[in-house]
Amino acid sequence: MSEPVSIKSTHNKVEKENFGSDQEVRWCPGCGDYAILAQMKKVLPDIGVPKEKVVFVSGIGCSSRFPYYVDTYGFHSIHGRAPTIATGIKLANPELSVWLITGDGDALSIGGNHLIHLFRRNLNINLILFNNQIYGLTKGQFSPTSPQGKVTKTTPFGSISHPFNPISLALTTGGTFVARTMDRDTKHMAGILKKAAEHRGVSFVEVYQNCNIFNDGIYEHLTNSDTRLDNVLYLEDGKPLIFGKEQKFGLRLECSQFEKFPINNEQDARFAHIHKDSDPRTEYSYMLSKLNEDANMPTPVGVFRKSNGQLTYDELFHQQIQKVTEMKGKGDLKKLFLTGDTWKVD
Repeated sequence: MSEPVSIKSTHNKVEKENFGSDQEVRWCPGCGDYAILAQMKKVLPDIGVPKEKVVFVSGIGCSSRFPYYVDTYGFHSIHGRAPTIATGIKLANPELSVWLITGDGDALSIGGNHLIHLFRRNLNINLILFNNQIYGLTKGQFSPTSPQGKVTKTTPFGSISHPFNPISLALTTGGTFVARTMDRDTKHMAGILKKAAEHRGVSFVEVYQNCNIFNDGIYEHLTNSDTRLDNVLYLEDGKPLIFGKEQKFGLRLECSQFEKFPINNEQDARFAHIHKDSDPRTEYSYMLSKLNEDANMPTPVGVFRKSNGQLTYDELFHQQIQKVTEMKGKGDLKKLFLTGDTWKVD
């Protein structure tokens, strides 16, 4: 069995231009996907894996054109089934660095069942979910993350569905690295993508991505320079939960819930909760994931949870094969086919 590639490999570093394909990028001008692609090409040389050992897998949607635009191996699969394709690729080729690119419709609607089992198994891949809260490729229908009341072509009187919270879903189904970033915060995005690549196990990154054609401005309050600081909480390991212009607000934990309080001096700042992305209490990261569902609370971005130490599904898979081979010897496929219509595994 081949050993998984380490991101600390000493391969000669290539520049980001080497990861750009010869394909014309066909997204709408102004789409947030361009920023994500640019940061991905910037980060890929830094992870230390040659492009011949990198593969991008996608489903269906605007985001799923991604494999065409990076000069690596790629697989543009079918709607919602990218996790199954990525699983097969990783199990057959454990040395590959596998990236799964998906959107809120592709991953959370038709692909929802495959997604939760990817988290449950803790396969060693990187999953990037572009969340624009709309079906963009099919011209503006509501998606599983569209807010209640959203008027679209398929909800002309407003959506009555309660939206999925992708971060909460990833946390409660076993995600071992769960993070969020935004398309217009490119420096932050690059840092999160690199951390995802460094993680051993399934890494999940939700990217708030603007669709300027069918859902323009949904994240304006988080990206506009005049309002961003009052609405965004940057999660940094070992740092207090403080936000706002001039750092005037903090969050503390009281009776298993977060409370927002004003910070008037250094003494007040001491009461802010210290963020630990390796906190073993899943309820802590889950509470953070639900924070922005309260209009009076900020939206957290950064790493919600990072859990190391568990064996990945691909490691367990190949360990089992090796153990059985040592015990029973190498199988003979031709002989198996000629044994009749009934096969017995013992």
